[in-house]
Amino acid sequence: MKLNHIIKSTAAALALIVALGVSTARADSAIPKTYPLKTCPVSGDKLGEHGKSVKVTAPDGTDVYLCCKDCVKDFKKDPTKYAKTVKDAAPKK
Repeated sequence: MKLNHIIKSTAAALALIVALGVSTARADSAIPKTYPLKTCPVSGDKLGEHGKSVKVTAPDGTDVYLCCKDCVKDFKKDPTKYAKTVKDAAPKK
């Protein structure tokens, strides 16, 4: 009985570790499929190239995804410029 309990507990712990690993690997999937850019509007680097992308919001409410947290400083200097880049890339309705 005790051995059976240990095996079940170990299996459950391994399943949890695997599940957490899968969700971490999909961190970049947080970028909506409808987001019009594949590159960072600040650096021009591919989104996800430097790890998890960073979501920032411009004063007008536009969500902008950056390739890394290092780009946030430049974004804050002119958020309207980068929001316009996202809006201009969006499909016209």
